[in-house]
Amino acid sequence: MKPGRNNKDEPFPWRDGQRFRLLIDGFRFFPVMLQAIDAANSHVLIEMYLMESGQIADQFIESLLRAAKRGIYVHLLLDDFGSRGLSKRDRQRLTDGMIELTFYNPLHFDLFGKKLKNNLFRNHRKFMIVDGHVAFTGGMGITDSFTGDTAWHDCMLQISGPVSADWQALFNRDIQRWTEHVNIPAARVTEYQGGAAGRLVCTSGGTRLPLKKVLLNRIRNGRRRTWLASAYFIPSRKIRRALRRAAVQGTDVRLLLPGPVTDHPAVRHASRRYYARLLRHGVRIFEYQKRFMHTKTVLVDDWCTIGSSNMDRWGFRWNLEANQEADDLALAVEVQNMLLNDYGCSKEIHYNLWRQRSWSLRWKEWLWGKIDLWIAR
Repeated sequence: MKPGRNNKDEPFPWRDGQRFRLLIDGFRFFPVMLQAIDAANSHVLIEMYLMESGQIADQFIESLLRAAKRGIYVHLLLDDFGSRGLSKRDRQRLTDGMIELTFYNPLHFDLFGKKLKNNLFRNHRKFMIVDGHVAFTGGMGITDSFTGDTAWHDCMLQISGPVSADWQALFNRDIQRWTEHVNIPAARVTEYQGGAAGRLVCTSGGTRLPLKKVLLNRIRNGRRRTWLASAYFIPSRKIRRALRRAAVQGTDVRLLLPGPVTDHPAVRHASRRYYARLLRHGVRIFEYQKRFMHTKTVLVDDWCTIGSSNMDRWGFRWNLEANQEADDLALAVEVQNMLLNDYGCSKEIHYNLWRQRSWSLRWKEWLWGKIDLWIAR
């Protein structure tokens, strides 16, 4: 099956009756996810961009093998590029353990063929579903990068309620593009009385971009605050303009971005070329220190979205992305507190000092900015 854009992507309906739980950093979210696998009664579905052999992958593989051994249906949909660090041995362990293993858009190396461009389409979604009753989404990967003293800083959202069935429907739609005869058990949905409202929004590239439209609408209608955290800040012109206008109109607009610790320094240099104009219009910019800030979160007033999307131009154009929206005051307070703590671990960039930065930094911004624009074209 060819990869490509799905012009049928539309937001799922808003649904009431959810329970949300914010899990910050790998030492919190990995144990909860593994416990959920061990407690599965019917099925475990994982759609993941990044999976690499190591201690964390071993823990997940062992937990999935135990589940399959007791009759649980287990299916992994991994991006072929993002999972290139998963060893042959680990792949064999999964398939020998009766676990369904599917790879999204296998890489092609025909340098002069039409398939070369298809390699750019990637599945960047990151979520897990257990029994169709509980789902997890955020920015993590199944990799050791999220553990230890220098662990990447990220969060996952645990979702219980009717919207978890929408996440299963999304998995079912994605998996059917790459394998046949899939028979996933039905979701077991629980609606919690008085629970919060939530909605799943996804994007598959192209021009119809629900995630981008939702974000723009929220920024334009925000009143008190617009706080955005992104690991790779290469936003579209419309998003930059919306952020500037919101700040000029008096909204508290803040960006939480990676500092010197990042896995893609070139992307950081390219993104910094936007700082001056944003700062001049009143947008506050914080660069996270000591660890790599990998969080993908937006908080506008009491609405938030958490998921795989960095809200960047490249992801919108080429990637499968999926985010959970929530209209929940309790969750908004948790996200607010997480971001406030992150600002305290960051260096704020001020406009007057930014104007005095060295010519070497300006040159890197110019160079990588030009390369980014060339790639985008």
